[in-house]
Amino acid sequence: MLIMCDDMGFSDIGCYGGEVLTPNLDRLASQGMRFTQFYNNAKCTTTRASLMTGLYPRNGGRGIKLLDGRMLTLGEALGRAGYQTAMSGKWHLGSQPPHRPIDRGFDEYYGVMDGCCNFFDPTIPDPPYKGDRVRVFGHNDRLITEFPDDYYTTDAFTDHTIETIRRFSANDEPFFVHVAYTAPHYPLHARPEDIARYRGKYLMGWDILRQRRYERMLEMGLIDETWKLTGTDSRSYDWDTADRDFEDHRMAVYAAMIDRMDWNIGRIVDALDELGIDDDTLVLFLSDNGGCAEEPGGRDPSERNPGPKDDYVAVGPAWGWAQNSPFRRYKSWVHEGGISTPLIARWPGVIEPGSFTGEMGHIIDFMPTFLELAESDYPRELGERKLIPVEGQSLMPVLKGGTRVGHSDLYWHWSANRAVRRGQWKLVWDKLVKQWELYNLQADRTETDNLASGHPDLVADLSQAWFEWAKMTGVRVK
Repeated sequence: MLIMCDDMGFSDIGCYGGEVLTPNLDRLASQGMRFTQFYNNAKCTTTRASLMTGLYPRNGGRGIKLLDGRMLTLGEALGRAGYQTAMSGKWHLGSQPPHRPIDRGFDEYYGVMDGCCNFFDPTIPDPPYKGDRVRVFGHNDRLITEFPDDYYTTDAFTDHTIETIRRFSANDEPFFVHVAYTAPHYPLHARPEDIARYRGKYLMGWDILRQRRYERMLEMGLIDETWKLTGTDSRSYDWDTADRDFEDHRMAVYAAMIDRMDWNIGRIVDALDELGIDDDTLVLFLSDNGGCAEEPGGRDPSERNPGPKDDYVAVGPAWGWAQNSPFRRYKSWVHEGGISTPLIARWPGVIEPGSFTGEMGHIIDFMPTFLELAESDYPRELGERKLIPVEGQSLMPVLKGGTRVGHSDLYWHWSANRAVRRGQWKLVWDKLVKQWELYNLQADRTETDNLASGHPDLVADLSQAWFEWAKMTGVRVK
């Protein structure tokens, strides 16, 4: 079971220092392992491409080349190994043949194929300031254009997942199920009873929220006490100038979306238990990128109403930054706030309960991990398709409580933001700063002390490595 949420911050859930009520994820963490240095690609599409293929994104992360014929998907790889395969939720890698989940190895699919839709009624188009698009929603190869009155995507994705697990478990073949929730991606849509639990809980503002999360993370042992809490983000704004009731309202809806997702994850875990397959199932949970600072439509309280299906609201840059406490930046940036994800792994009898690991990992590692679990290999070709060799490395030694040699380098790029990590060193380029910054993440994971001026040779070496990687993967450098 690979469960991924959408645009959720590093410190939102309870077991990673957050105040949002997530008892089911907290239970998974207490029964399993929490990763403290696991990475995504900072963006919905590129993360999904890497998670699905075990490869870095190609073509600079744009277009249908994110998933072309040279790439093997998890559905294809595990289907080849004798697994039943299914997916529920957000695909975002193509909505036309031959790029749909059903075309790329998944026996069963239900969800939205090209981005996040209205949670209550996916037939409602995005507003004009977001492109006025109706997102493609389907079940296998059939489009769905009508939804019941009480519909809510997070619940529906879970219903489909549980139904599929029950069907798959009725035979002796193993299965792989990927659940890709759209929560808590904007638009901020949640049920009123869920929102009510959080109204008034965010009137302290984003600065105090970040401080409180930072302190809880230190108490949990998630972060090193020598790491500093980062200062104010350049795109944030002063709490004293904000409409506090409106800001509390939209963050309450965001929290309610996570709360509802956690409840649904509990339903999935309970189904595994009821079917007697809980002990035989590896369950993983992560986010596709850091909290989101985008704000389509603005934040005028007289025009915006977070919660119901007839409006389209986001949390904005101040909350989006705070959700990644104690790190810098957010979605689309490749400082730690954009690329660091909580990762929970629970596998009874294999993973030590209540454990932590500081081993560095990346979403490209899922493909080789699952193939090792399936006792299968990564082929050089599939039919007439010659495949790009997998770029991830198996996490199995880590899941069993050990260490691994790991990646010599890891690379990132999105929208002119760049980064490379080699061991303790990370070189990062912020498109708003327009110069290389160098950090020693072992001593300074929160990237507060730029050491670039003192290590020009290292900056030159790492930047050259990044440009070579960019050329190899098709990044168009401006």
